[in-house]
Amino acid sequence: MGIREKLLDYKRRLSDRKMYSVVIVIIAAVAIWGISQYKHAASLRQELDNQYNRAFYDMVGYVNNVEVLLMKSLITATPEKTASVMQEAWRQANLAATNLGQLPVTQPVLANTSKFLIQVGDFAYSLNNQNMSGKPLSDEQYNMIEKLYGFAVSLGKSLNNLQNELATGRIKWKELADKGTPLFKKTSSNLAMQQFENIDKTFQEYPTLIYDGPFSDHLVTAEPKGLTGEMMNEEQAKQKVIDFFGKDKVESVDFTDKNDTEPMKTFSYSVKFKNAPDDQAATIGVTQKGGHVLWMLYNRPVSEKKLNIDQAKEAGRKFLESRGFKGMVDTYYLAEDNTATINYAYQQDNVTIYPDLVKIKIALDNGEILGFESKGYLSSHTERDIPIPKITEEEARSKINHRMQVLSSGLAIIPTNYKTEIFVYEFKGKLNDKDFIVYINAETGKEEDVLMIINTPNGILTM
Repeated sequence: MGIREKLLDYKRRLSDRKMYSVVIVIIAAVAIWGISQYKHAASLRQELDNQYNRAFYDMVGYVNNVEVLLMKSLITATPEKTASVMQEAWRQANLAATNLGQLPVTQPVLANTSKFLIQVGDFAYSLNNQNMSGKPLSDEQYNMIEKLYGFAVSLGKSLNNLQNELATGRIKWKELADKGTPLFKKTSSNLAMQQFENIDKTFQEYPTLIYDGPFSDHLVTAEPKGLTGEMMNEEQAKQKVIDFFGKDKVESVDFTDKNDTEPMKTFSYSVKFKNAPDDQAATIGVTQKGGHVLWMLYNRPVSEKKLNIDQAKEAGRKFLESRGFKGMVDTYYLAEDNTATINYAYQQDNVTIYPDLVKIKIALDNGEILGFESKGYLSSHTERDIPIPKITEEEARSKINHRMQVLSSGLAIIPTNYKTEIFVYEFKGKLNDKDFIVYINAETGKEEDVLMIINTPNGILTM
């Protein structure tokens, strides 16, 4: 082979290698691009699912609120209070309808549900305007609210069942979004369609229309009234921590943080206990002023239940009294995972003062305190100058909806959202097998608030 032929052959071989390399590079680039696009699509799908989940869970919450508000409107006795309840029901119903419209479900499927929510809102709005003018509910309107409440209860149950299906993955938003309306035509084979259609069937015949205990999250005052004493340093506050748990139980206390946020500046500590594993430590926050324990969490598993709720309440009361919290009475509680979280309110002259609130988490195996929070108490506690009621209990009782069966009554002080307090009569009773508390102003006779009591297997809550 001549030199010319050798050069041409070498050039051809080099060209083949280049082409091979180029093809490899192209294939690799395409693969990388494909993987990138797949990941991007998966990310978008996840983001879309998150949006659907958020809209759905928000809708469930709004529907539950509508249910509670409709029931509350049945117990209110004055047009003014009914107006405020109906105004909120109108707002919550419209929010529920808005979130329903964000789900990947076509309108025909949930047309009746959407119609129900919109018309509940319209009805509530019209009643709000009526009550604002001082005109009370008519018997016909009262009966209509009862019917709407029944439908709202059915809707809430259906949505809760559907929520469980979504949580377990039996229904996926991707299927609904990708297949759209055709998916819902296969009612015999598609679980999602059956679930959504079952919800809507609830409303095919409805008429066309023309907390953790109460006050547990009230606003605190700018200047905490219960925060007494001198300013402390880290070592002085550390001694308060030892006193809180008991010197005989504490092995070591280590300073962890200083929080200078107003209105309650704190020191934080980590606490280890004698004869306890290192991972079963407690964290605690103590106010710089006075060395008051603001909060505490003790990480200890509770594997069995030996105490009933009454024994736990008594254990909590004794603990509070031994730590300087005198005159505390238990109000509401929640029991779960072999522990009980109990609210205690201060009582002065047989008047329950709800702003002065302490929450305790108690282990039901031995009554040990696993959690503590005194923000309400430290914010509000002071000896009040409680006036003599200007109206009698009988006069206050006459202000209550006559349909409610009163089971007990007493005097109380409740907080408002405006950082003030109201002196009230507290009436507990029943209507339509539901438990309620109604607060009547002890000085003016005004209906101040209505709470619905939720009796669960685990405790007593309010809404």
